[in-house]
Amino acid sequence: MNKLSAPWYTHRWPWLLMAGPAIVLAACFYTSYIAFAQQDALVVGDYYKRGKAINQDLRRDRVASALGLSLELRYNAAEGALAGRIRTRTALPPGDVELHLAHATQPARDVRLTVRPDAEGNFIAPLPLLERSRWVVLAEGGQRSWRLEGNWHWPAQRELTLAADAH
Repeated sequence: MNKLSAPWYTHRWPWLLMAGPAIVLAACFYTSYIAFAQQDALVVGDYYKRGKAINQDLRRDRVASALGLSLELRYNAAEGALAGRIRTRTALPPGDVELHLAHATQPARDVRLTVRPDAEGNFIAPLPLLERSRWVVLAEGGQRSWRLEGNWHWPAQRELTLAADAH
């Protein structure tokens, strides 16, 4: 029996055996591309200065507690507006209020708003689109004399209330 063998590349088994490692290599290259193409935004470059600033932030928290500040926020997607109300035990410090809505993972999607509450503490600010995400909300007085901070899981939480801790 003199049977000639066909060349190896005409059989399906070598190709089937090479497919597994080839798929793993392709997945490895794609994962490497994702890892290096998108910058990590979790580590702050000036971490030492940020650490030193914690004491000043605590002072602003104490001022908010002394004033008895609280902030209520509601987002109306249909109108594209963020409505809110600032309450206090004493008179609201004059000036604008800075609102910073920080996206949980992508700083490019952060939103900064400057609002001017009326005499009752109510305000409305245009906000065309609030993405479904967890937002870190920071409200500060115009002169950065006080602050309120908290997390907002939009749209699971339709409203957010931030209140200063009573010390």
